Amino acid sequence: MLSNLIARRLAARHVHYGWAVLGTTFLTMLVVAGAVGAPGVFIVPLEKEFGWSAADISGALAIRFLLFGGMGPFAAAFMNRFGVRRMMLISLSIIIIGLLLSLGMSRLWQLVLLWGVVIGIGTGLTAMVLGATVATRWFTQRRGLVMGLLSASTATGQLAFLPLLASLTGHFGWRAAVMLVCGVILLAAVAALLLMRDRPSDLGLPPYGEAEIHPAPSQPASLGALLMTPLHVLRDAARVPTFWILFFSFFICGASTNGLVQTHFISLCGDYGLAAVGAASMLAMMGLFDFAGTLGSGWLSDRFDNRWLLFWYYGLRGLSLLYLPFSDFSLYSLSIFAMFYGLDWVATVPPTVRLTAQRFGAERANIVFGWIFAGHQLGAASAALAGGLSRTVWQSYMPAFVAAGILCLIGAALVLMINRGRSKALAPA
Repeated sequence: MLSNLIARRLAARHVHYGWAVLGTTFLTMLVVAGAVGAPGVFIVPLEKEFGWSAADISGALAIRFLLFGGMGPFAAAFMNRFGVRRMMLISLSIIIIGLLLSLGMSRLWQLVLLWGVVIGIGTGLTAMVLGATVATRWFTQRRGLVMGLLSASTATGQLAFLPLLASLTGHFGWRAAVMLVCGVILLAAVAALLLMRDRPSDLGLPPYGEAEIHPAPSQPASLGALLMTPLHVLRDAARVPTFWILFFSFFICGASTNGLVQTHFISLCGDYGLAAVGAASMLAMMGLFDFAGTLGSGWLSDRFDNRWLLFWYYGLRGLSLLYLPFSDFSLYSLSIFAMFYGLDWVATVPPTVRLTAQRFGAERANIVFGWIFAGHQLGAASAALAGGLSRTVWQSYMPAFVAAGILCLIGAALVLMINRGRSKALAPA
């Protein structure tokens, strides 16, 4: 395989192949996040073309968010059993099929089936647990930095594509934008096919920062046992208060980012006279600041108390959301919001992953984090639906944005209740 040749050449230069795996994973998470975030650009065009309401479209997107998160624990178990590379290729194939079929949709149930169910399952087979799996398997040192990079790829993918997608939609229609998303996903699939490996031991390597090679642990042989593994892990993790604190704080994280801002920010700005391309550019600005903020968060999470990092992230995010309704939606005020809000869009992920690994062990961390991430997407689905209902019932998104700001302040207080030290509740996998 090409990966063996590259691994030997990198080793000759004293470079660990984990960095090549990191690059491939970064690209994959970037384009999957682009597929997740793209429908936020299409809400208004779909309303105009098919006559669907914001609540109807938001309901379909809420299903996608639920599946994106709900598949996480099982995706982690599938990665452990069938391999990361294989699951990446399956995930990307399902997403492309769902997007291509959506080009011919004309009924609301088709939107729900394709953009809700099919793409929800496809994106859920990787989701954030892919980053957690790669970070914990391939890196012992620099784990926080690696998770920061991979988390940043998610937000960057969700936001950086939006101006281009909005421009394509404005000039050529939403179907042209969907074709662009399919093209970049195909590129990521080729990279994963050629470069991705499941574990360092596949190449005879130890994880980065260690000297000992770790063989792959045994996995359940039957499909039934495999499907039960995430449920057993949930049963054990649910006995630990730290799990529920991380779960509910991540619920708030999802509600205040993907569900509300990513889904409804463009439509919100449209209510105040800002064109879709301009609003998408603001989201792209958030993505750029988030890349720096999340990378910095990864560096900080290797060095400081992760609980206090989460306290500041949630607190500052809450204040920025409470500021937005009182701004005048000018370029200046929206730029201020984009900077402060963007700096911690997903900066919460590296500290959350580190706290999960510290308390539940590296081998089971991806499945436990999968359940915590399910909380994130449950929050995202709730906020996506609530935002659409707020706009339909009250003709304003503002009640939803104020509620999200208050929730973030509650989350800031919640994370300080996490105890220090590692949990003993979970046995080794």
